[in-house]
Amino acid sequence: MKNKIWITICAVLIMGLCSAGTMAQTSPVAAPALLTNYPWMESELVQPSVLAATLKETFANWPVILNIGAVEDIKGAKHIGAVSTDKNMNLLKNTVAALPKSTVIVIYCGCCPFTKCPNIRPAYIELKKLGFTQIKLLDLPVNLQTNWVAKGYPLAEK
Repeated sequence: MKNKIWITICAVLIMGLCSAGTMAQTSPVAAPALLTNYPWMESELVQPSVLAATLKETFANWPVILNIGAVEDIKGAKHIGAVSTDKNMNLLKNTVAALPKSTVIVIYCGCCPFTKCPNIRPAYIELKKLGFTQIKLLDLPVNLQTNWVAKGYPLAEK
C-alpha cells in the first residue's frame, strides 16, 4: 500500500513538472529560472519600443543589430540567418570579428518565444565567448510579426 502511495505521489510530481515546462514563457521575469535557464539577464533585454525609438535617432547612435533568425530584417539590421546552422554561426563570428568588444550588439530571431528558439541562445553564448560585453536581446515575447511588425515599427527597405 505504501508503495502505491509513493508511486502516485511521484507520478503527480512528474506530471506537474512536465506540464510546467511546456508553458510558452519568454523572458526571465515571466518564467522561473528553473524552467528557462537563460544565460542572459533581464537587464540585457531591450524592449521593441525602445529600439524603435533609437532607430529614429542619428545613425551614429544606433547599436549593431543582427538578425540571427529566418525572419524579416528590421531597419538597420544585418541579416545573418539562422545561427542554428554552422554556416550562419560562422557568418555571425566573421561579422563581429573586427568590432570592439564593448560594441552594443542587439540580436533577435523572432521566429518564436525564447524558450522554443533554436537561434537566440547559441548566438548569445557565442558572442559572450568572443568577449562582447554589451549584448542585448530584442525582447519579442511572441514573435517578430506580433511584437514588431504589427506595432508599425520600422523594417528594412526591400
